[in-house]
Amino acid sequence: MNTDRSLRQVALTHAIVGFATCLCLIVFYGGAGVFGPINDVGNAVLGVLSFALAWVLRPRLTVLLGFAAVGAVVTVVGTVLVLGGITGFYLAGLWSSFGFGLIGVWLVAVHWHKSSALRRPALLAGVVMLLGLVGVPGILMGVDDMDNAPAWTFVAGLSWAGTYLLFPAWSLRLARQDRPERVR
Repeated sequence: MNTDRSLRQVALTHAIVGFATCLCLIVFYGGAGVFGPINDVGNAVLGVLSFALAWVLRPRLTVLLGFAAVGAVVTVVGTVLVLGGITGFYLAGLWSSFGFGLIGVWLVAVHWHKSSALRRPALLAGVVMLLGLVGVPGILMGVDDMDNAPAWTFVAGLSWAGTYLLFPAWSLRLARQDRPERVR
C-alpha cells in the first residue's frame, strides 16, 4: 500500500473516531447512558489510532514513538479500568488523559522544529493534550471522586479539548493535504 495513502487513511480514521468519541460523550451527558461505554471504547481506539498515526509518520527519534506507544497503552488501561468496574470514571479518565498527554509529548516534539502549515495546529493540540500530565499525582493518590477531587485535577480535564477536538482537527487537515507531511 502506498505510504501517502496509508497516512491519509490513518489520519482520516483518527479524525472520525476522535470527533465521534467526543459526540458520544456529549450525548451521554445529555442523558443517553448507553453512550458512556461507547465513549470509553472510543477513547481506547483513539489512543491506538494515535500510535498508528505516529508509526506511519515515522519520527527520526524512536524515543518519541515510544511516548506515543506508552500513551496508547495507558489510554487502553483507562478504558479497561472503567469498563471492568475496577475504578470509577474519574480515576479512569485521569489515566486516559495521562495517556493522551504522553501522545501530546510526541505531537509537540515532532512538530517543534518543523515548518509546515500544520505545525501550529499540531503544537496547539499537543500542548493542550499535555495538560493530561497534571493528573498523574491524582492517579498516584487514587482520586476517584469528582465531588471531592482536588481542584488541580480538573486541569487534566481540559486536556480533552486537545484530544477530542484539536488533535482530530489536525488529523483531518493532515488527511486532506495534497502531499501529506512526513516527520523526519
